Amino acid sequence: MLKPREPIAGLGPYHSPITSRAGLSLDLNESMAGCSPRVLARLRSLSAADVSLYPQREAGERVVANFLGVAPEQVLLTNGMDEALSLLFTSYLGAGHELLFADPTFVMYAMLGKALGAQLVRLQPEEDLALPVADLLAHISPRTRVIAIANPNNPTGLAAARVDLLKIVEAVPHAAVLIDEAYFEFCGETLIPDLTRYPNLFVARTFSKAYGLAGLRVGVLVGAAEQIGYLRRFSLPFNVNSVALACLEEALADQAFVSEHVAQVKQGREQLARLFDELGLRIWPSQTNFVLVRVGGKVKSFVESMQRRGILVRDSSASPGCDGCVRITVGTPSQMDGVLQAIRDAIAEIRG
Repeated sequence: MLKPREPIAGLGPYHSPITSRAGLSLDLNESMAGCSPRVLARLRSLSAADVSLYPQREAGERVVANFLGVAPEQVLLTNGMDEALSLLFTSYLGAGHELLFADPTFVMYAMLGKALGAQLVRLQPEEDLALPVADLLAHISPRTRVIAIANPNNPTGLAAARVDLLKIVEAVPHAAVLIDEAYFEFCGETLIPDLTRYPNLFVARTFSKAYGLAGLRVGVLVGAAEQIGYLRRFSLPFNVNSVALACLEEALADQAFVSEHVAQVKQGREQLARLFDELGLRIWPSQTNFVLVRVGGKVKSFVESMQRRGILVRDSSASPGCDGCVRITVGTPSQMDGVLQAIRDAIAEIRG
């Protein structure tokens, strides 16, 4: 009887995080502002040849490399950041190796590690949910092959200090250290300038968040040219489609749009922080386009109450250390008044 590899057979079934699109989706950290008008204009201008011919990923990589200030050989474009993670983990991680990360964090790290048969070394969170740097350093072993750190982190929104991240990179020259910068634009801190000094360092970015291209699926992995070259051997040749590549250049060119969106998100974050402080609820200081708040034992009732008001938020209780917590994406300025009032009403309802 045909059976898959044991690690695959042992995986739990994947369930899409999309539960509904009936309402304002503040549950998936998407851009509520959409994409740049320049992207839409480029979409409308596409020709039959743009769609019928195979894409030239290398042209897109040169554009991104120029934007990031690195060599094209250091850049690998991927079908969303998920593919970047898959390529990196598959290249450096296998049975007998250890994947090291700190909970709570992006769920894909554990899923990919399990699929590859690696041993998961997952550090338990402390009360503040910050990256436990000392504990992480203490758990490094000769078997450690990949360390994955989301910075800023998902679902907490917290960012670790650059000096602490570099301590980790320096401590494991034999392992790949991934710094997942999916929310970089809302934070502004990056390790890309440090790539020249650390051949084991990789930085991942996505265009799904600040650029509003989640539906087009474009991610980028940046690292030492030699290491990216190894991943390129394993990457599928036409993994990023022509439509995404055509729109990527326009998205990067419209930095005014991105800057305005980021400024609006920061304003909305502050509005949420003030409201939850007023309501006496614990909130973590976010450097992303979402906030994590602890609403307590009636978290499911809160999520349902918000949904009845036409707003979807994410129950994060299943994440280690996040019992009773909800993750809420920041809406646009025109949406936030309604969101804030819905939160007030939902909290009043569950408090009875």
